[in-house]
Amino acid sequence: MFIIAGLGNPKKEYDNTRHNIGFEVIDALADKYNISVMDVRSKALTGKGIIDGQKVILVKPLTFMNLSGESIRPLADYYKIDYETELIVISDDINLPPGQIRVRKKGSAGGHNGLKNIIQNLGGDAFQRIRVGVGEKPKQYDLVDYVLGHFSKEERPLMDEGIEKAVKAAEMMLKGDTDQAMNEFNRKVVIEKDS
Repeated sequence: MFIIAGLGNPKKEYDNTRHNIGFEVIDALADKYNISVMDVRSKALTGKGIIDGQKVILVKPLTFMNLSGESIRPLADYYKIDYETELIVISDDINLPPGQIRVRKKGSAGGHNGLKNIIQNLGGDAFQRIRVGVGEKPKQYDLVDYVLGHFSKEERPLMDEGIEKAVKAAEMMLKGDTDQAMNEFNRKVVIEKDS
């Protein structure tokens, strides 16, 4: 069994913000595989289902981003999940261009407070994750305002592509093909500039 947890903030006001892209990926998986993510357990919305023959629990923590680990740890313990191989966390990443994703088997929080709290609660950073690029913060912006801001019209199609890629990466990871997902999705995308 796997837990796939998408990070975000509950409440309508945070829908479709950069910080909530993890929730959007969970919604896309739920739609594709007809999984209802409406049960409340361990401070999270959860839904059980099957993806490609694999039992999964889709999770959207209700703790707010910075306390995500307080929801994920009890769920992982309750379902006796091996953190290293059966937990996949999906989060936003301001260091990647909009819609680009990065798959990792483990690693630091990279300044992301949600990941930091999960690492703290799990007692280590060895869990798989998919980071979805939301674009770099413009210099004049406050970081909190930026990640709680909405995507521009130009960014939205790129984000929808990113969500599709994250769904595909999660499907590969469920089959044990994390290395293949890393090879496919971790390549740097070079954006050509007009000369």
